[in-house]
Amino acid sequence: MKLVIATKNRGKVVEIRSMLGLAVLKNVEVATLVEMPPVGDPRETGKNFEENARIKALHYAQALKVLCVADDSGLSVEALGGMPGVRSARYAGAGASDEQNNAHLLHELSKHPRPWRAAFVCVAVAALPGRVVAQATGTVQGEILPSARGREGFGYDPLFLVASFGKTMAELPMETKNKISHRGEAMRKLVAEMKNAGVLSG
Repeated sequence: MKLVIATKNRGKVVEIRSMLGLAVLKNVEVATLVEMPPVGDPRETGKNFEENARIKALHYAQALKVLCVADDSGLSVEALGGMPGVRSARYAGAGASDEQNNAHLLHELSKHPRPWRAAFVCVAVAALPGRVVAQATGTVQGEILPSARGREGFGYDPLFLVASFGKTMAELPMETKNKISHRGEAMRKLVAEMKNAGVLSG
């Protein structure tokens, strides 16, 4: 059985492969979009993480005729009214780098007093052609720091302080991050939902 991770984001691929490798039975072959025949990208027109995750999962499941897992995730900052939210990957503009997005976030937050409370949110969806078969949400609470710390992870990880560890996401080893992260929580729940739905055995 083949399961496709519907993303081209290298950071996500590494994380999700690791998570699914621990949770999915050995008879499931995990592939990514770069390993599949090329298909057009969907228009992510959703107003929230759930809508975009469902759009992506259904689009690629239909195009590739296989079980697809997609997620939509990002940063929600209290002082910014939940922004950058679904715009997390392009907060500084289309094609912005992680460094540019982080700089723009700190610029926007400089107008507000600290602490800058925030949460990472992830909605993961599994779909077969024409239908969603499972959906799960994961969150992790934290605080945005005024300067980056750590070299691991990607995106806003160097700015996101996890209070219980006293470290940013980018300072945590991947094994630890996967256990506590929004994406790790969502993926573990999603695998359980797929098993309950009979999509995965075990």
